[in-house]
Amino acid sequence: MAEPVPGEPKALSEWVRQGALFDKKCPSREILKHLTSRWGVLVLIALLEQDHRFSDLRRKVGGVSEKMLSQTLQTLETDGFVNRYSHPVVPPHVDYSLTPIGREVALKVRDFADWIEVNINRILVAKNEKASARTS
Repeated sequence: MAEPVPGEPKALSEWVRQGALFDKKCPSREILKHLTSRWGVLVLIALLEQDHRFSDLRRKVGGVSEKMLSQTLQTLETDGFVNRYSHPVVPPHVDYSLTPIGREVALKVRDFADWIEVNINRILVAKNEKASARTS
């Protein structure tokens, strides 16, 4: 592993190795929760493909309620990952897009989701084996 450069931020894996991420006061934990929530992951991936209006995003992310989508977007906006642009028209027209840092993290989240998709059969087999072992 390369030595960290003084003054540069540490990688999440470095914080984990140091145990900082396991500290309940570590601010990284809250961000990690936002980025890895079911709706957070799907919203980031959807916005990576293209900017969306709220209603389009809700249709794209099947199963999300209006309330949960709104909360997720607000959280990601507060964290600096999502831009919200409200057009000055009636009825309201709001577009959502990724910030530069949001695009960076969305690429990482997409890699994680891609890994799951590529390995879904292996995961389901292991899950079924565990379930069968419990019922035997």
